[in-house]
Amino acid sequence: QHLAKEVFKILKELNVTDLAGEKVMVDFEQGKYFMIKGVGNDIWDMLADDVAVEDIIQKLLVEYDVTEDVCEQEVLSFLNNLENIGIIAEA
Repeated sequence: QHLAKEVFKILKELNVTDLAGEKVMVDFEQGKYFMIKGVGNDIWDMLADDVAVEDIIQKLLVEYDVTEDVCEQEVLSFLNNLENIGIIAEA
């Protein structure tokens, strides 16, 4: 399924702390925590603005030396993981 035109929104209000270039997120409701580092930080920051997946990909292509195919696969994989644990959903 091609999700590039989809927009995801953050479902949960997580406690997010920046720690030495990583984001530590605590879901007090479920008693779980998550760590996001590297390009995941950039993607998370963009999600706050209800940005389309294709826009995330285009912004990352400007910032990082990566092919569009690899970038799209990695972004979709990251978003899919967040969706599977209930942190984001399609808007």
